[in-house]
Amino acid sequence: MLRTNLAFLSFIERFCTENTAVNISLKTFKAGFRFIEQGEKISNIYIIKDGISKCFISEENGKDFIIEFLGKGEVVGELEAIKKIACLCNVATISEVTAYVIPDYVFLSLIEKSSDFTTILLQELSTRIIHTSTRAAFQQLYTLEYALLKLLKLQAEEDIVISKDDMAAYLGISVRSFNRSLKQIIDKSGFDTPEFKNLLQQHSLKRLLE
Repeated sequence: MLRTNLAFLSFIERFCTENTAVNISLKTFKAGFRFIEQGEKISNIYIIKDGISKCFISEENGKDFIIEFLGKGEVVGELEAIKKIACLCNVATISEVTAYVIPDYVFLSLIEKSSDFTTILLQELSTRIIHTSTRAAFQQLYTLEYALLKLLKLQAEEDIVISKDDMAAYLGISVRSFNRSLKQIIDKSGFDTPEFKNLLQQHSLKRLLE
């Protein structure tokens, strides 16, 4: 549910230290800021240093579908740079996010000249394919209530606030369905298991329901 890539982060931090003349900057974005817009052309690639963002698609009917939550080391904008296309999705911050901003020409040069960088990038893209398949299987095998609990567990472990709208968008359901599932969990104390017991409290769940 929260993707990270510490190998990518380690590489770019080391590269910036060793190549201070290269045009790579470090920028901080406030929570709620959308730094990639679906359908727009961009000239930068971002690698997250700290904080959590959401990657999501906005449908024509106005609804959003969250593909994934992105943490340390995750890269965004790389497909657009490689394919020279408009942005496939939106990326917005949930918490305050600090990210390395890499011009597309620097990014493409790294792919050409650094086998280490290319290997990490290929591993990242492969992991996404695997994760997409795993998520699809997870949604088939487990109940909506369990997926919701996993999402609440992520929020508690990372000490972040994910809005009800965002959680519903990630689960692919309406807010009404989200509330109904949450109420079912509260009514049957479905969170009182070894996996969730020390993280989720009934009063917190009731407050979220309200």
